[in-house]
Amino acid sequence: MPKKLLPTAVLTLTAALTLTTAPTAVAAEPHGGGGRITTAFTLPGERVYPEGIATDPRTRAVYVGSYADGTVYRALPGRARAEVFLPAGTDGRRTANGLRVDARGRLWVTDSTAGVTVYDTATGARLARFDVPGAGPRFVNDLTVTPDGTAYLTDSVRTVVYRVTPHDLAAGSGTLTPAYDLSGRLTPVPGRAFSLNGITSDRAGRYLLTVDMVAGDLHRIDLRTGALSRVTLQGGGLVHADGLDLAADGSLRVAHNTTNTLTRWHLTPDGTRARLVHTLTDPSLQIPTTLARTPGRTLVVRSQFDKGGPMGGTGTPTAFTIAAVRGL
Repeated sequence: MPKKLLPTAVLTLTAALTLTTAPTAVAAEPHGGGGRITTAFTLPGERVYPEGIATDPRTRAVYVGSYADGTVYRALPGRARAEVFLPAGTDGRRTANGLRVDARGRLWVTDSTAGVTVYDTATGARLARFDVPGAGPRFVNDLTVTPDGTAYLTDSVRTVVYRVTPHDLAAGSGTLTPAYDLSGRLTPVPGRAFSLNGITSDRAGRYLLTVDMVAGDLHRIDLRTGALSRVTLQGGGLVHADGLDLAADGSLRVAHNTTNTLTRWHLTPDGTRARLVHTLTDPSLQIPTTLARTPGRTLVVRSQFDKGGPMGGTGTPTAFTIAAVRGL
């Protein structure tokens, strides 16, 4: 993808993260501020600015992507420091935003400026690549993989959800084409440049949930009918929401980046209503961009985007780490 698209992506992300919105959108302490935050592992490098994270339940390895240069790191069980799994610039990748490991052990990595590439976690070999066609603005952000092996990806600028089917994956390459267009469904926000961000799916493969981090809305996509609707939120909203993680018991965990907040919601079985049940706000989260649930704890990406990263700022980042949060 042409290099000229990268500055546009950075500006779009910066505008979204710094957009001012009423702080009441995130519920406060009445829902519980408890939670123990420690460091799970460290990422090597002085300007990592991590964003995406994925876990592999089979091997218990954790993968983290760098927004700054597209490096993908791997943390092995019991290790205090991650290693480089895919170096910066692998396959021309400039960023590593959304990451997922599917049921067959394939690692999906999005590049906001281009599309998504799929790798074999055993060897690091590239298995497939899918790009957004044309030269217009795009920001391929996050993704989820449903039980049938289909991947769905958000585009935060084009306000669409792309789809990659198992048949597409078997072909090895192709273009990303929109499966769902949510542009007519968004709450109007003056000066909006960014829209859909995190995306997740239920364990039965019935629906997708994707968040509009600017308006604070959660959108539901019915995978059987294609119907688009808005989830009814009780007790708060999802402004600044970035990464989403939906557990089998209906617990929806959310990272709210610039407010240094994590929330947990209880989702109804049909995915149409969500009630806020827990909130944790702590500056040690260092602009959390996304999260992944593992047994007994939640792993959270500490991006430090405001320390000379995509958000600018004059501070110097500390060591880049992944937080482990218990009690969320």
